Parts: sequence; C-alpha cells; structure tokens
Amino acid sequence: RWIKFEEKVEDGGERWSAPHVPALPLHSLFQLRTCLQKGTVLLDLGAASFKEIIDKALSGHPEEAELQPALRERLAALLLLQPRHQPTKSLLQLLAELTLSPCRGIPRGILPKAKGRSEPGAQVSKTPLKEQLRNRFRKKVPLGAEAAHVAVGEVEFLEKPFTAFIRLKHGVSLGSLAEVALPSRFLFILLGPAKVKTYHEIGRAMATLLMDELFQRVARQAEHREDLVTGLEMFLDELIVLPPGKWDPSARIPLLSSLPSPCRRTAVELPDQQPHGNGDMAAAGDRASPGHPHSREELERTGRLFGGLLRDIRRKAQWYGSDFSDALHPQCLSAVFYIYLATVTNAITFGGMLGDATANMQGVLESFLGTAFAGFVFCLFSGQPLTILSSTGPVLVFERLLFSFSQHHSLDYLEFRLWIGLWVAFFGVVLVATEASHLVRHFTRFTEEGFCALISLIFIYDSLKKMLSLADAFPINWQYRLDNITSYSCTCNLWWRRLFNPILTCPTTLHLPPVPSMQPPPATPGGLSRTQCLDQGGHLLGTSCQYVPDVTLISFLLFGGTFLSCTALNCFRSSRYFPAGVRKLVSDFAVILAILTSCAVDAALGLETPKLLVPSKLKPTNPARGWIIAPFGANPWWVCLVSAVPAVLVTILIFMDQQITAVILNRREYKLQKGAGFHLDLLCVSLLMVVTSVTGLPWYVSATVISLAHMESLRKESETSAPGEHPKFLGIREQRLTGLAVFVLMGVSIFMAPVLKHIPMPVLYGVFLHMGVAALNSIQLLDRVRLLLIPAKHQPDLPYLRHVPLRRVHLFTVIQLLCLALLWVIKSTTAAIIFPVMV
Repeated sequence: RWIKFEEKVEDGGERWSAPHVPALPLHSLFQLRTCLQKGTVLLDLGAASFKEIIDKALSGHPEEAELQPALRERLAALLLLQPRHQPTKSLLQLLAELTLSPCRGIPRGILPKAKGRSEPGAQVSKTPLKEQLRNRFRKKVPLGAEAAHVAVGEVEFLEKPFTAFIRLKHGVSLGSLAEVALPSRFLFILLGPAKVKTYHEIGRAMATLLMDELFQRVARQAEHREDLVTGLEMFLDELIVLPPGKWDPSARIPLLSSLPSPCRRTAVELPDQQPHGNGDMAAAGDRASPGHPHSREELERTGRLFGGLLRDIRRKAQWYGSDFSDALHPQCLSAVFYIYLATVTNAITFGGMLGDATANMQGVLESFLGTAFAGFVFCLFSGQPLTILSSTGPVLVFERLLFSFSQHHSLDYLEFRLWIGLWVAFFGVVLVATEASHLVRHFTRFTEEGFCALISLIFIYDSLKKMLSLADAFPINWQYRLDNITSYSCTCNLWWRRLFNPILTCPTTLHLPPVPSMQPPPATPGGLSRTQCLDQGGHLLGTSCQYVPDVTLISFLLFGGTFLSCTALNCFRSSRYFPAGVRKLVSDFAVILAILTSCAVDAALGLETPKLLVPSKLKPTNPARGWIIAPFGANPWWVCLVSAVPAVLVTILIFMDQQITAVILNRREYKLQKGAGFHLDLLCVSLLMVVTSVTGLPWYVSATVISLAHMESLRKESETSAPGEHPKFLGIREQRLTGLAVFVLMGVSIFMAPVLKHIPMPVLYGVFLHMGVAALNSIQLLDRVRLLLIPAKHQPDLPYLRHVPLRRVHLFTVIQLLCLALLWVIKSTTAAIIFPVMV
C-alpha cells in the first residue's frame, strides 16, 4: 500500500513494514509504458459500482474480438472476488492475542502472505464492511484523499495480458474493495499468463506513479492516452539510476526528514490546466527567503497622516471575533500556564533589578501591576496580540543611568522620568502618524539575528548568574571534614543578656549537625533556634553557622533537570514512542510537566530551597512615593523641556525593540493568516508609556524571547500524516485569549502568594534558560557558528552553501559575532546610553 511511501507485508504476514522510498526496476517502467500504449484506457468513466466498472473495462478492450464471452465471464468473476486485506492492529490487540495464544506464531484467521487473497466465492460487497469503517489506518489518511486500486496477477487461462487503466468521472465508493472506506478515482488492472515477478513490479511502478504529484496531476487532467504516456515520460526524465553494484537492491531506502520541493519540475501544458497551489512549495520558498516582509502591504506607505494605522485597524477588525473563538483548544491552556510562569519570573527578576537600580522607586509590586495592566491592554487592542510585553534589558540599563543622573544632579527621578515618558509617547504618535514603521522593510537578517541573539544571550546569562549567586546565599563549607564532626558548632551570642543578667555566664550553644536528614533542636531554655536568636538581637558564632547543606546542590539539580526536561519533552513530538496523539499532548504541556515534576521532587526532599516571592500588599515598594506622579513641584520648570533630549534615545530604543520583535514574529515562515499591525502596535506601546509614566510603573515593550516562546507554544500541525511523514506545520493559533489570560493571572498573582510560594526559583530559572536556548536555536546564526568548527567534508548540505563561497559565509558570521560582542560590551558598561543608536 502507498499513501506517500511504500509499505509491504513482511514475510511473516503479520504486519506492515516501515514506510520506505520505493525502488523500481527500470525495465518495469518501460513495460508499463507499453501497457498504457496498447491496453484499455477509459477516462472519465461514469460508473456507480465496481461490477459496472469491470463490465465496461472488459467490453472496452481493444482486442475485444479475442476475448470470448466465456473468457470475459471468468475474468469478471475473478476480479469481483473480495480481496483479503492485511489488518492494522493496535498494540493492545496484539498483546491480547499473545495472551490468549502465546505459542501461536500467526494470529488465527490470517494467512502468511495474505495480501490480495480472496475469500473462496465471496464477492466485493457494495457497502463498506465494519472492518473498513473501524480501521485504525483511516486516521493516517489526509482529509479529501481518494483511493487508487492496482490489481495485478498471473492467470492460467489467459494467453495474452489484459491491461486496463480507468479514471472515474467522480470519486465513487466501491464498497469493500479498499482497505479503508474511501471514494475511488483510479483503477489499474493487469492480468496475464505466468511471468516471474513481472506483473508485480509493473503494478508497483503504477502505484508509485500515482503517488507522484506531477503524474497525478497529469492523470487527473489527461484527455487522451497520449497524455498519460507523456506524463510517464516526464517521470522518466526525473529518474536517477543507481548502479546495481553500488548498493543493495534489497535494502529499503529510509525517509528523509524533509522532502525536496517539487517546484523544480514543470508540469506538461494540458488543456484548461489550472494552477495548483502547494503549501509545501510556499513554505519551502519562505524558508529559503530571508523572511523579511519586503512586499507586505502592511508596510506600504499610503501618503496620508495615520494612513497606515487606519489600514491596520481595518485589517484587524475583521478578525477580532475569531481572535477569541480560535482560542478554544487545549493547546492554548498549556500556552497560558507556560507563558504565565515565564512572565512571572521575568517580572520578579526585572522588578528586583529595578528596585536595586532605583532605590525601590520601582520594585517587584510595580513590576507585577505594570505587566498585568500594560499586557492586558496591549493584547486587547494591538495588531499582533501574540506579542508579550515585558521589561527588557535595554530599558533596564536606561532606567539605571537615568536614576544615577537624577541623584547626581539633585533631580526628582520619578518626575524627570514622567516627562521623558510623555515625550516618548508624543514622538511615538508622530512616528505612527508619519508611517515611520515602513522603515522596518530595511531590517535585514543581519539585524534581526543580532538583536534576537543578544536578547537570548541575556536570558541565558541572567539565568546562570542567578543560579551562581545561590552559592553566596547558601554557601558550601569547603573546609568540612567528616573526622572533625565533633568540633563543629554554632553559638547564639546574646551579649545584651550577659550585660543585664550576670547569672547567665555561658552563651547558649546550638549544635547544627551537617547531616541533612536531622532537624535543628527545638527552642528550649537551654537552646534557641536560629530565628529566635536573631529576633532577640543576638548573632551567630561558629564554624557551621553559614553552612546550609545540600541547598546549592539540589538547586542546581532542579535547574538543570527542569531545563533538560523541557527540552526533552518538547522534542517528544518527533519521538518514535507512543501514538501521535500522546506525543503531541506531552509536547504541548512539556514545560508544565517539567515544572510540576521539579516541584514534586523539591517537595519530596523537603529542603529549604529559595522559593518564588510574590508581593502580597497593594502599596508602593518605597513608602516615600505615591501611585500618581505629579508633573510639577519637585524639579525646575525647564526639566520638562530638557527631557526631550533623553526621550529621543528612549524613542529610538522603543522603536527598534518593538519593531524588530514585530518583524521576527511576523515572518512568512510562521504562516500567519491575520496579518500584522506594525503601526497599531507602536501606537499602543506609545500610549501605554503615558499611563506607566504617570503612575510610576516600569516601561514596557515587546519581549522577543517570551514572544517567540508564546508563538512556539501555539504551533499548529496536521493531525493526519502519511506513515513515515512528519506532521506538516500549518501555522500559529492566532488569537488574543492566551495573552489576556496570562496578564489577568499576573494581576491575580498578588493574591495567589500562598500557592506560588511553593515554586522553587531554580525551576523558573531553568525555564528561563530553556526559552533563551530555544530562541537562540531558531536563528541561522547558530548554524553558521557551528560551521566554523566543522571540517568542510563533514558540513551539512545547507542550501546557501551551494551558492555562497564558504569563506564569505565565515566572514559574514565573524562580522555578525563582532557586532554582537560590541553590543554586549556597550550594554554592560557606562556607555550604555548610546545602546539604542548602536542597535
């Protein structure tokens, strides 16, 4: 049987073989051409049953005079016999049969080599059998598929071969003829006197031809016998012959992970031929192209004020209803939890860093509230709701420099920042009005990959940096020796009790055993716990006071385990184990499963690993500030005018960060159907700058890595695929509901502190690392970096290596790496103020 590849019944007669590329004897194709030239060819035959088809095929034979009525009756009776199909059984059925009869080699009722055998005297049923309707193989057949039947065999009573090629006018259900109940369109019959393996190979050649896209198109549109012969000759023109001594003909050629595009082949011009779209060809072209929206109408200028914005609104308005209905899928649920945990971790990380950089003028609470509000509004009104807003590294660098400048010049930081934000919003509206987003068409792969690599490396660096800082918070006692266990102690020094109570002459001593399974002693008159000691104003003295056993080790194990689990479960979709539905479900919920597993391990061990800390009170982190920032009073009046200068730099930063992320998310290779909204997105970000500046909340812009993770978690793939074929990528589940749910949960997180406090921070840092590595793997730069380390003869056969000299590829890669290193150095030094210009 064939869908796209050949499957054979194994010699044992118990199962179908693995799908493989068919290998044909060249002579069989020449014999097939002779059959088409001399045999019966019936095109657009109007028949409603298999018996009617056979009658017309026998009566339409060119050598009808040689077929006597008795001979035709014998052929008809033979062809109308019910074929016996090889059953497709599930694993449970096979185990059940093995349990019932463990010594039986062949299941009862199945004969060895039973393919094509007929039940004695049974004829083809006019209606499908129960076995056809319940056949598990049906789910492998793509929607809209039709069946083709190839019947070949040796017949003793024929002196000359009988050949017929039949194309029905409409797809007709031929009852129990096919393995599964499908409408049939093509039939090929070849019966003749005994010739060893000849007919079998001709039948395989015809089945392979009918699976070829080019010949299939020719066969559907042919008007004469010559058209079929021409299609066969075109197939022969594309053949590549392997010398018999260079390979084993009995070896089955394995399937490629990605098939070549059929666009290299030109179809024959047939009457009334219509162009056929091909999603694979388009996808291949998109993958080969740079992925830039050069010809997209979203970036074409209208020449009118706000013309691009109005066009974005009209384009997105027609999809607004479906942006909610398209989210009714279990995959969206896994995406919500995944992106929510990533956004929570990002908000805590950047909120903590903002608090350190701004003396808690902006902290974790402000980060939570700002992320929830800005993200919710953006997902509700933006042109690309799959984008996730968040604080980013470049914005954090500017905030740190702005606070230092305000402190040095005795300016009020929040008021100064308010005016900068208002100017940025004004400049953003001007850019939207003048359709400045059309400049996005000049962004090249060089710029996109450099920026995406920088943000990905920031994620990877921050996650590793946070993990390494655990060694300081939970130090390892490198001087620990098992032989000296009796000398280790920790003393609570209550100096004030000595001063006022002379009776207490000895300090209270705590012996904290380094064995993890033992608990510290309870608080008694003779011994205080560590917390009680510190609460009463004492301090700890001794060699084991700062020793926290196993916390650093288990934190790194949770960190690495989460990262590896996310990666492995995400790749489980392409695994060979379990049915496709199970693999897809596990892959969709990969991150959630990894987090739950790591949390369960942490809870089982019971060690005090650092947990997620969520603010539980709605009040500013710094008590000295309020929720509304006054525009005047704290700074001189001219600050509102001078603020326009740094606002230009922030505008460049916001524009570049927002639009580069938008370009990456709207690449053609993602097959988005609802269009982009570059102008509308920039307007939403600009207006949100006003609200966040007035309330003293952090500034938000598109987060490249989290947005890419959001896109990847919403990938749609074909539910039916041919055996041996990987599911086809169909696009992204475009909707607004996942983003809205994520940011609603962000706002509710303040009241979910009792639940979230059980999630270890190393687990979330592992998710951070996974997102950074996944985003880095999605760009071509990493492949070209690998080429620098691979000898030429071992390099993969990449398309651009066939057209571009290797030294030019290496030169391009080295320049890109140098620019990336320069951006990293600028971001990390005091020169970070010019970072937007350098991007």
